[in-house]
Amino acid sequence: MNIQPPPISPRQMNLMRVVLYMAWADDSLEQKEVDTMIERFSQLFAAEPKQQKHLQEQLQEYFVQKVPLEEAVAKLTTEAEKEVALRLSYEVIKSSTRTPEENAINRAEGEAYQKLLSLLALPEATVERAEKEATESFNKGGKNVIDMLAFQLREHLNT
Repeated sequence: MNIQPPPISPRQMNLMRVVLYMAWADDSLEQKEVDTMIERFSQLFAAEPKQQKHLQEQLQEYFVQKVPLEEAVAKLTTEAEKEVALRLSYEVIKSSTRTPEENAINRAEGEAYQKLLSLLALPEATVERAEKEATESFNKGGKNVIDMLAFQLREHLNT
């Protein structure tokens, strides 16, 4: 019997692509982190272990594709999608500090984030709200980026 994974909407996959672009902005995401993210995402979208394994293979292939941020952002069609992408991206770059001496958002991440802001072209109030919500989530102990992404994807993208 051939078990098919549940469908992953292009919207869900595209949002993951935007967030992964931001996660890679400073070239410090290790393969182990990618593997863990793939595992967690597969658990969100597939119930059975066989479905999860198949989905992990699909996600691995998807994650290694090099897609310009401009192309991924262009596929975000609603302001709500753009806001979710912004919030997730902000959480990802904010959580990447490795030492107490390091800035919360390093130069490469800041440049990628500014590029994302420009492409999203969201109202300033929306940006401020998304950043505030992301910071509050982070400060409540959500320092595990994978758990934060899984929660946000489940809450906003389960279609």
